[in-house]
Amino acid sequence: MIENETTEALVERICKATKAAAPQLARAGTAARNDALRAMARGIRDRAEFLKAENAGDVATGEAHGLSGAMIDRLRLTDRMIAQMAEGIDEVAALPDPIGGIERLSTRPNGLLVGRMRIPLGVIAIIYESRPNVTADAAALCVKSGNAVILRGGSEAIRSNVAIAGILREALAGAGLPEDAVSLVPRTDRAAIDALLTKEEYIDLVIPRGGEGLIRSVAEKSRIPVIKHYKGVCHVYVDEGAEIPLAVRVCVNAKAQRPGVCNAMETLLVHEGIASAFLPEAARALSAAGVAIRGCPETVRLVPDAVPAQAEDWGTEYLDLILAVRVVPSMDAAMEHIRKHGSLHTEAILTRDHARAMRFLREVDSSLVLVNASTRFNDGYQLGLGAEIGISTTKIHAFGPMGLTELTTTKFVAFGDGQVRQ
Repeated sequence: MIENETTEALVERICKATKAAAPQLARAGTAARNDALRAMARGIRDRAEFLKAENAGDVATGEAHGLSGAMIDRLRLTDRMIAQMAEGIDEVAALPDPIGGIERLSTRPNGLLVGRMRIPLGVIAIIYESRPNVTADAAALCVKSGNAVILRGGSEAIRSNVAIAGILREALAGAGLPEDAVSLVPRTDRAAIDALLTKEEYIDLVIPRGGEGLIRSVAEKSRIPVIKHYKGVCHVYVDEGAEIPLAVRVCVNAKAQRPGVCNAMETLLVHEGIASAFLPEAARALSAAGVAIRGCPETVRLVPDAVPAQAEDWGTEYLDLILAVRVVPSMDAAMEHIRKHGSLHTEAILTRDHARAMRFLREVDSSLVLVNASTRFNDGYQLGLGAEIGISTTKIHAFGPMGLTELTTTKFVAFGDGQVRQ
């Protein structure tokens, strides 16, 4: 870093270097990128003690500044977390390479053989909070998909992020690829984010990962396309005639397995025709898992321990062992509730009626819609992507978990035999 360099000048310099590195990385073959990824994983393993020492500084600072226990837990790098970071990079290296494949080939009446070749997006800026493992995960996915990346992590993990990025950059250089293909902004002031968001001549896409406030701020200020994921207000609808033991099992998993994640159920909708049979049994199972219920008047009547819900409960992402429950007169009413209060993230229907299940799939507008399964499955690994860089609730250009393919686009290619247009 240049001494006394302003934040604006630093960000400009990083952006220029990353933009210059992008075509070199995109031209590198699959073997070269995989070699670099495996070198990254080795570097993480070999420097584990260094990473723990740097991370200990972040943890100490966080504790001194009063970070919550949950935040400290997300921040801390243990031997297990470091091993998982390395394993995650190796897993990305083992995934199929999306770059260079030609899709949808067809011969046109003019004789041209036309297809679409998959290519990297270019330079991706990732703005994130708290978890230092995101530095390694995001860099690995971008390198594998041929994209250069600019990382800007949160202030609470600055020493950890700088240490991880340094190891990744050394691995790239050692593998013969440009180290600037993975860049990290080493400033934690908000001005660094604001500067990044104006660099549309260098950056092709911005992906913010963190709380709703961060994502809204990025989306409002950015001159660059942003993939957004504001929150996960996820619903499960228990249809009339649903299999009650199945429905109870799925609902407990959707709410209580990991309540602090974006694909946990936040609102349970129950058809009035099954409510009296289902809700007391479900409430007992949910209560045993530590879940507190905030319900509509009919829910409170059927579940005396439930607290009356307020209007704001229907759109709240609790990220906690709290569940909003509403009894609805029909599937149409359930779908209208989801349209009004949902966040386009994940919804599920529990039913034995195939036609109603298919209608729910067609008409509910979320990045994943499930039948007779937990909302917790909205995850790139669970859905077959191998890994993910986040879950998009924006429909352009990706909707749902973003894996390697979602970090690419296509260009048209055409093969001719001397054709000229008349």
